[in-house]
Amino acid sequence: MQQEKVVEGGSSPHPAQPITTPKKPSIGAPAAPATQEKKPKFHLKKQSNAPKKWNPIQKAAAAALDIVEQALNAHESQHPLPKTADPRVQIAGNFSPVPELPVQKNLPVEGKIPDCIRGVYVRNGANPLYEPVAGHHFFDGDGMIHAVQFHTDGSASYACRLTETNRLVQEKALGRPIFPKAIGELHGHSGIARLLLFYSRGLFGLLDHSNGIGVANAGLIYFNNHLLAMSEDDLPYHVWVTPSGDLKTVGRYDFNGQLQSTMIAHPKVDPVTGEMFALSYDVVKKPYLKYFWFNADGTKSHDVEINFDAPTMMHDFAITENSVIIPDSQVVFKLQEMIRGGSPVVYDKTKTSRFGILPRDAKNSDEIQWVDVPDCFCFHLWNAWEEPETDEVVVIGSCMTPADSIFNECDENLSSVLSEIRLNRKTGKSVRREILNPAEQVNLEAGMVNRNKLGRKTRFAYLAIAEPWPKVSGFAKVDLFTGEIKKFIYGDDKYGGEPLFLPKQSDKEDDGYILSFVHDEKNWKSELQIVDASNLELVATVKLPSRVPYGFHGTFISAKDLQRQAY
Repeated sequence: MQQEKVVEGGSSPHPAQPITTPKKPSIGAPAAPATQEKKPKFHLKKQSNAPKKWNPIQKAAAAALDIVEQALNAHESQHPLPKTADPRVQIAGNFSPVPELPVQKNLPVEGKIPDCIRGVYVRNGANPLYEPVAGHHFFDGDGMIHAVQFHTDGSASYACRLTETNRLVQEKALGRPIFPKAIGELHGHSGIARLLLFYSRGLFGLLDHSNGIGVANAGLIYFNNHLLAMSEDDLPYHVWVTPSGDLKTVGRYDFNGQLQSTMIAHPKVDPVTGEMFALSYDVVKKPYLKYFWFNADGTKSHDVEINFDAPTMMHDFAITENSVIIPDSQVVFKLQEMIRGGSPVVYDKTKTSRFGILPRDAKNSDEIQWVDVPDCFCFHLWNAWEEPETDEVVVIGSCMTPADSIFNECDENLSSVLSEIRLNRKTGKSVRREILNPAEQVNLEAGMVNRNKLGRKTRFAYLAIAEPWPKVSGFAKVDLFTGEIKKFIYGDDKYGGEPLFLPKQSDKEDDGYILSFVHDEKNWKSELQIVDASNLELVATVKLPSRVPYGFHGTFISAKDLQRQAY
């Protein structure tokens, strides 16, 4: 019997109206604020003419290429951008960036922070330093980490810092954006032109792309005494949490020379063995996908090359006690589409989606078993486990349709349906079912299960209620066995992001707290809400000194782990 319980932190939020002419935000594009809503001044740096230490040939090349870029920008300005690449839509309202803020201590707290919460909650997000000169997708922004540290005396502090990636350091030196935006700019003929500009500047030594071009804005994971910030277009970046609670970028992290390729933003750490598992994909050359893992001490395995005919967009995957579960979806990269004037991210209707089951200690890809799961695209997978009695692997994920709507403008309403996918190893067949009743269906995106149960059978998932899409009005605690859903709503005109489940030292799966950044769009203030996960009661609210834009994924580092950080 499926039931629903709603716990409110205020009254239900009102859907926002965009500032652009359509009355609803486009699918896959952040919602712009209502016209009567308070809007901050845009905290973006303008271009500046910083002095360049270049030789005469480089100066001449830089001037010529700048003229070409200005002409390209002027040409593009005459054509309307799709909402998925229009910065006036993508980074409007509380999707817009904020400046860095050093540590602010002794923040106001309503209620009492539980004694067991000691350490730092960190959350990543896209925060462009420079105002876009052309197309911009929300995913294109520079990485910024927001950190709330909980001290032994019960107080809390806050800081936010940009991750000093290779591209950000170079753009700071030049005083302008110069690296191409992977989603907002690289489409059609203008995308090809921007790639040619980019590589021409590299040829003349005006920029250096040999040490990565990623933004490190998506994932965060704490592994082997390192906090790693990630986006799947680069290696991770090591970020150090200082004793005062500030954040310092140590540098691009290759695991002491062991990692020579990119790593996706959602590696998985096994809670029992301490091993970390990861994927790397390439959109240009084969192998398009590689799998590898690290022992608890950071020692990397060999690469397992997985043969694909074409590169697949792969943001996430799952692990069980013995296997890794690899999704091969219908969202693929076809760079040749740019020649025809389109986006390189394409929904391939002729392809059948499938999941691969690969032993965690596989020597090569011959050991993988593929199971077809038609018309299934999960941007995120929440968990997976094995059921030996039926020889099945159970995968829990949110199935998104239209599959490519985050990247390409479309008229259909986006749906993100929490689903159970059973992969039968004997028959090679799959069965997919919706976990919630159709009458109770809501978009559930971004969240997690108890991280101490990852890869094992779990009953509960804590997921963002992505409504009105793409805003998050609250989170849901879902019983994966019965389909019962309990909701916590952040409050009137309040929206948040990914709920982080912080488990207690307990055998009870739902014994812990939910932490989430929440923004009040009416008063233009942000806070951190702490909710008891067992009964969905608000226990404490930390008032923040700065606006926290809507962002992506986070993690929690305990006080003991902070003391063991590597630098």
